Amino acid sequence: MGIKSYQNPAELLVKEYLLADSFIPYTSIICGICAYKMVYDLTQLFSSVYFKSYPSLPKIQRTEWSNRSISTFHAMFVTAMSLYFVFWSNLYSDNQYAGMVTFRSSALSTFSLGASVGYFLADLGMIIWFYPSLGGMEYVLHHLLSLAAVAYSMLTGEGQLYTFMVLISETTTPGINLRWYLDTVGMKRSKAYLVNGVVIFVAWFVKQMHSYGLLLIFVVPSVLSVMNLFWFGKIIRGLRKTLAKRQ
Repeated sequence: MGIKSYQNPAELLVKEYLLADSFIPYTSIICGICAYKMVYDLTQLFSSVYFKSYPSLPKIQRTEWSNRSISTFHAMFVTAMSLYFVFWSNLYSDNQYAGMVTFRSSALSTFSLGASVGYFLADLGMIIWFYPSLGGMEYVLHHLLSLAAVAYSMLTGEGQLYTFMVLISETTTPGINLRWYLDTVGMKRSKAYLVNGVVIFVAWFVKQMHSYGLLLIFVVPSVLSVMNLFWFGKIIRGLRKTLAKRQ
């Protein structure tokens, strides 16, 4: 009876507050920050046991080791959620919902973005605290821009589909972090390091091809339109000159 007396208020707290639609953004941010701390501590614990070279690393390198572990965990999480929402979820399917996809959101999609916001907040704080050891101003700028874009999409529910499409690019992050780990433990001449480099190159190449595709779709038509207007103006001027000569 005593357990049930505590269980019912706890369930009410979770359902009515923590998981209520209006509280999900804030709950998810807190979860993201807590996950950041948990992964950081677990990385230190497991690394000191299973990696012989870890204890001998300088303190700042051990900090970066744990930081990159969090970065990898976040990249895997946000990539998995992004792939789900973009390719498999019915949330953005025309057959399931009415209205524009740019304004569609759900509790799960908002929670996923909120967890990412929590990561960016915690990681930005860590970068500033150890500045510039964990990254220079380009890292700060990257996190600020990412934080602003993801937070806006999470809070307003607008453009979440396109936010997830951009976050798919996080697929390259684990490979980049793995390359740093291999370099740190002295495996720069290993086959794993070579394979890792090839995989990163292919992943970035595919990513850039996607960017070039967007460039061809959105930028090139605009440029061609401006060029067509320019040539049309020349045609008009030529026609006017021809008419003027006949008069």
